[in-house]
Amino acid sequence: MNSKPLNIVIATRESRLALWQAEHVQALLAARGHQVSLLGMTTLGDQILDRTLSKVGGKGLFVKELETALEDGRADIAVHSLKDVPMELPEGMLLACVMEREDARDAFVSPRHARLQDLPQGAVVGTSSLRRTVLLQALRPDLRIEPLRGNLDTRLRKLDEGQYEAIVLAAAGLKRLGLQERIRCEFDEAQMLPAAGQGALGIEVRAGRSDLIEALAPLVHQPTWLRVAAERAVSRAMGGSCSMPLAAHAVLKGEHLHIAAAWGDPEARTPLVRASQSGLATTLEQAEALGQAVATQLRERGAH
Repeated sequence: MNSKPLNIVIATRESRLALWQAEHVQALLAARGHQVSLLGMTTLGDQILDRTLSKVGGKGLFVKELETALEDGRADIAVHSLKDVPMELPEGMLLACVMEREDARDAFVSPRHARLQDLPQGAVVGTSSLRRTVLLQALRPDLRIEPLRGNLDTRLRKLDEGQYEAIVLAAAGLKRLGLQERIRCEFDEAQMLPAAGQGALGIEVRAGRSDLIEALAPLVHQPTWLRVAAERAVSRAMGGSCSMPLAAHAVLKGEHLHIAAAWGDPEARTPLVRASQSGLATTLEQAEALGQAVATQLRERGAH
């Protein structure tokens, strides 16, 4: 059944990648007969660029203003990179749609070196992610990991100016903006386990907007939703925020889901802790239960 045409306002950050994501959703909804416009906003996360996210309040800084626009009725839906969405949504908000995932892997980007292994001893690598920091330290303890903030174009400019030998970015963002030629290689998922929700888009609405939930239903990709539900459950059970050095990535084959997670100490005083679990996942509840089981294993092995 087609939902009746709606006038939909999308709240979005104004970075090039966020606008691409919002325009992508706008085009899909417009193709189904809806009138869709964008409300561009600058979030606190876009404004504070001199400190790492973990020190200024985490990735929720990228979604708070968008949620305020939903609450006060200026916007109907907000399109997010799911890895930026806090594990607990505010009262009265819900995740109405998870779309098909782009590449979930991390990308190695460097002007001079083809792979992480090729970097010289002590090379400077840029990332603001604690997850990437601990995984890079496990792969190459000799590297100097330095903070890297700003939108995608800013990060690439800092690399090109020579501030870093290499940087690590989400492959999905580079591919969505047509910048895949900047990717020297994608990290093997076993080497650099992605963040929960990486590469997937989520759409947030006010609870009770059944008209919007119905309009968004054709955009839902259930296999992706099952995978990210398991990943986000690990993070939620660990008290997850972007100030936690945690990776979680799920793979779905038929009705069988395999989820792997890793936790590391940013000071590198203890080795990486890994855990995994497999099982049937035909519902979000089953997927979340697998994620919770992995979090329990991590804690039993010393993650905190």
